[in-house]
Amino acid sequence: MSSTTNELIQVTCAIIVDNGRILAALRSRQMSQSWKWEFPGGKIDKGETAEECVIREIKEELNILITVSESLTPTIHSYPDKTIELIPFICSIKEGTVTAVEHEKVSWFSLEELKSLNWADADLPVMEEFVKRQVVKV
Repeated sequence: MSSTTNELIQVTCAIIVDNGRILAALRSRQMSQSWKWEFPGGKIDKGETAEECVIREIKEELNILITVSESLTPTIHSYPDKTIELIPFICSIKEGTVTAVEHEKVSWFSLEELKSLNWADADLPVMEEFVKRQVVKV
């Protein structure tokens, strides 16, 4: 049985902003890149747009409804077993209370605090672009 190595997997993530704080999720011990922080999200299903995916994934992972306000630059990262294209969106909470369904925990951080977290490799350039954009806006 042959497997295609490093096929490109499209994944979305949500940078959820609320009252000047940004949500990050800590990957659990069962996940790859365990104990690293990430912006929550997941794989795009067949026939689904990136925006539909991020809204669905956040509903599944955090039990909230979000509104997408803008997208950031997608980033491609190769792990030993796969290559992902991470498509980030800046979002806000439409309704609900954040609950960590799949992650070890989720927390709210300031822009400065984001920079000190131990990020999953693919999320690091997303966080850096987001912080840079926010600093420029101030």
